[in-house]
Amino acid sequence: MLFNSLSFVVFLVIVLALYYSKLFKWTNKKRMLLLASYVFYGLWNPPLVILLWISTAVDWTAGKKLALEENEKKRKFWLLLSMCVNLGFLGFFKYGNFLLDNFTSLMNSFGIEYQAQPMDIILPMGISFYTFQTMSYTIDMYKKRIEPAKTFLDFALYVTFFPQLVAGPIVRAKDLITQFYEEKKATTNQFIWGLFLFTIGLFQKVVMADTLLSDTSDTVFGSDKLLHGVDAWIGTLAFSGQIFFDFAGYSTCAIGIALMLGIILPDNFRYPYASLGFSDLWSRWHISLSSWLKDYLYIPLGGNRHGITRMYVALMLTMLLGGLWHGAAWTFLVWGGLHGTYLLLEKLQKQYLPFKITKWNGIFLAFITFSCVNITWVFFRAREFETAWNMIKSMFYMQTDGEKILGSFDIIKVSVVIGILFLCHWIMRNTSMKALSLKTSPWVLGVIWAIMFFLIVIAQGSGEQFIYFQF
Repeated sequence: MLFNSLSFVVFLVIVLALYYSKLFKWTNKKRMLLLASYVFYGLWNPPLVILLWISTAVDWTAGKKLALEENEKKRKFWLLLSMCVNLGFLGFFKYGNFLLDNFTSLMNSFGIEYQAQPMDIILPMGISFYTFQTMSYTIDMYKKRIEPAKTFLDFALYVTFFPQLVAGPIVRAKDLITQFYEEKKATTNQFIWGLFLFTIGLFQKVVMADTLLSDTSDTVFGSDKLLHGVDAWIGTLAFSGQIFFDFAGYSTCAIGIALMLGIILPDNFRYPYASLGFSDLWSRWHISLSSWLKDYLYIPLGGNRHGITRMYVALMLTMLLGGLWHGAAWTFLVWGGLHGTYLLLEKLQKQYLPFKITKWNGIFLAFITFSCVNITWVFFRAREFETAWNMIKSMFYMQTDGEKILGSFDIIKVSVVIGILFLCHWIMRNTSMKALSLKTSPWVLGVIWAIMFFLIVIAQGSGEQFIYFQF
């Protein structure tokens, strides 16, 4: 079920009506939310709910054992069981075809004629998100950072809470499970603000991502021609804006929906295209994944505690695995490798060529960072490595016979939208939407809300799924 569909609006109205009904006590309301979450997920492919059940049962059991067990070997067994089940599911469903295709290519390169039967594996929606979320629970239990969930119902709802189940934010157990212990009810202001955030998220997805930018991006990256440099840049910029509005739109919807239920989810984006370097970028883009990779991968690999060389290796491995987390393709590995390289170069610059960031050079540094980010988006969006490389050659005018496939309107439209996006991020980089709303007249906010709602209605989006659903 998609947030940007009429069926979800009906679903949400029913859930809210039951949630605020005086007929149910808190425990029954949680059961209703759990059932609604299974319905929300199961409408895509009902059998895949079984994966959620298995993951929930295994991690609940492992968590209980880790809370009671003192023997270190047995504690490690329960942790490894949880990780093997979760990573096993993730590895099979997400990387099975990728590994099989590469094994076949490797055998053929050695002159061994081998052709495997395709497995036709269906990728469960959001498996990477809920796998990381539930794994964080057992890891934190093993490290004795948190207390076990009080009831199975609380834990099951933590794993499957429908607003953020499919595409995050990836929420830690200590931040979400504890909210289920006592009855939650949104205040009037919280409910209105949550509904406003839901509208903003839909506006970002339906109007900005799908209506204004997706066609240009699809045209450029779907072309089998060598492109003119301007077209390559415009197509890349269009995808840069599309993926931000698409993913930030989902996160904003999720936060808004949860807030209407009186439940707080963490921010996942803080105006990332105004980042002053790549360390700053990863503290602003997909924040819940960045912090997860830092706490559960980068630091266990050594972090910055064992010398510079170990730190650089840990950083690069983290970004490479972060790239593979996004997709089972070599292009995602290159995407992660580029981000790792940028971070390494940034650390070297800060060590050997430090300079003070001022308001005068800050926007230039943000522009350079944004430009470098766009280079990485080429590998993220392209289906094939050859397509990505041809795009890069066109963008840097390494080929001069590229064709123009975009009209003047597309070029102007994307340039204006992305220019406004960059400036808005720069203006808002040190504040928040909530802080700005408190300084704005309620009448102005009402007019803005009405305009967004009107544009959502007339946009008549095609109901495209969110980009990050495939991860």
